[in-house]
Amino acid sequence: MQTPRIELVRLGQVAPEDIVALHNDPRVLKHMPLAIGHFGLAECARWVEDKERQWRENGFGPWAILVDGAFAGWGGFQREAGDADLALVLFPAHWGAGRMICRRMLELGFGQLGLTEVTALLPPSRTRLGALARFGFQPAGERIIDGQRFMRFTLARP
Repeated sequence: MQTPRIELVRLGQVAPEDIVALHNDPRVLKHMPLAIGHFGLAECARWVEDKERQWRENGFGPWAILVDGAFAGWGGFQREAGDADLALVLFPAHWGAGRMICRRMLELGFGQLGLTEVTALLPPSRTRLGALARFGFQPAGERIIDGQRFMRFTLARP
C-alpha cells in the first residue's frame, strides 16, 4: 500500500464549497460541539478570514489538509486561552490518515513554528484517545468553552 501524500496549504487555497461540505457532515459535527447553526458560503468566508487572522496575529494557525491532492480537512494550531491548541478535523474517509497528519503538524509546530508546548482539546464524544498517548500527550484537566466541556491534554516540545 502506498503512503498518501500529505500537503498543508492555507485555507484560502481550497474551494469554499469543500470546507462547507466538511462543516456540514453529520459524522464530523458529532465531534464539533461548538459548530452550531447554518454554515454556508458566507459563514465559510468569515471563518476562513478568522483562521487567516490567526496566522497574522500569532504566527501560526490552521491549514487546509490535502491528501493525494484532494481536500481532506483542516487542522493546525489555534490560540486558545493562551495555548497553541492543536485541531484536526477530517472527512471520515480520511480518518485513517489522522496519525500521519498529526505527526506532520507537530513536527512543523515544534520545528519551523518554534512552539514549546501544544494542547489538544477534545469533546467527551471522542472516546478513542490512544493516538494522543502515543504522541506523548498528557491529561491536563478540562476546559469549558461556550458552555461545552472539553478534555485538555498537553505535549511539550521533545
